[in-house]
Amino acid sequence: MEPVLLTADGFAWSDRVPLILMALYGVLSLVTFIAYALDKAAARKGSWRTPESTLHVLSLLGGWPGALVAQRKLRHKTRKSSFRLVFWLTTILNCGILLWFLFPFVRENVKALTEGLF
Repeated sequence: MEPVLLTADGFAWSDRVPLILMALYGVLSLVTFIAYALDKAAARKGSWRTPESTLHVLSLLGGWPGALVAQRKLRHKTRKSSFRLVFWLTTILNCGILLWFLFPFVRENVKALTEGLF
């Protein structure tokens, strides 16, 4: 069976992504959004800030959708280019790992592409 990523009515990942994984991403996104909100509030007050490494780890673990929403809605962590670069790297890495585990054809294609390299 060929994998279908898009259908007429949207994404067809529900048969491939376990419900618990979708819930985990939702919870991590909420936690990450809250971490950004607390950091934004602390920045305004001049008090203790959330370390950037903590925000990046949360994104890497799957909270990147919440981080992206927080960056847009709260207008937080959008100016520092080094932070944005690491954020996008953690997002790409998380998505790559997710694709690797959920879709066998991704593993097969990556192995085929890297066979000659190693």
